[in-house]
Amino acid sequence: MSQAQNGFKGNGVVSSKYQDRVTIVGTKSVNYLLTKLRDKDTSSKDFMIHGDRLMRILAEEAVASLPNIGYGVVDTPCGKAVGLIEKDELKLCVVSIPRSGDILQEAVRQIVPGVRIGKILIQRDESTPDKRPVLYYKKLPKDISGCFVILVDPMLATAGSAKRAIAVLIDAGVKEDNILFLNLVCCPEGIDNLFTAYPNLSVITGAVDCHLNEEMFIVPGLGDYGDRYYGTV
Repeated sequence: MSQAQNGFKGNGVVSSKYQDRVTIVGTKSVNYLLTKLRDKDTSSKDFMIHGDRLMRILAEEAVASLPNIGYGVVDTPCGKAVGLIEKDELKLCVVSIPRSGDILQEAVRQIVPGVRIGKILIQRDESTPDKRPVLYYKKLPKDISGCFVILVDPMLATAGSAKRAIAVLIDAGVKEDNILFLNLVCCPEGIDNLFTAYPNLSVITGAVDCHLNEEMFIVPGLGDYGDRYYGTV
């Protein structure tokens, strides 16, 4: 498929209840780069190179999907053209879940220099059966309650970390429907868990994979994104 697809069904299935809230960027370029990242034999250096390229594509899709973007007319040197334009000013904040989320956050920041930045450090407690998310640190702009927020984290597995981060944002005054979760790979279980708790947010992702395994990792997935990107496997 050659364009972003709403409710596109890949290896995993997005429930019909959420299809209008989930955009899967099903382009050839995303498929090609994601396959590079999935390959267990891809080196850390190549993983970083392909990952940065892919994150930029996802970031562009997120920025083009902001609520202040709509169809309008521009004058070209040879006439008029209809396309997507910024219709209004928008207070935007990009919040990452370190460390992997910082990679995707930087991709958005390169597109929108000077954008507000936030951090919510959450880590899974690997000693618990459900990999319970633990909040360690948060730093958000003082005016975040009036912002549209792009929350970024490459992997959506159990949705525990994402849900914990969203709870922090809502506690800070952000409206649920002003949150866009941007990620690379998710699974049906994660999407169901996320929307059961927060049905009014939106998701943009590169792929919906098949399922979670017993260790709560996405299958087929690509392993731990941060470890492979930073060479700490």
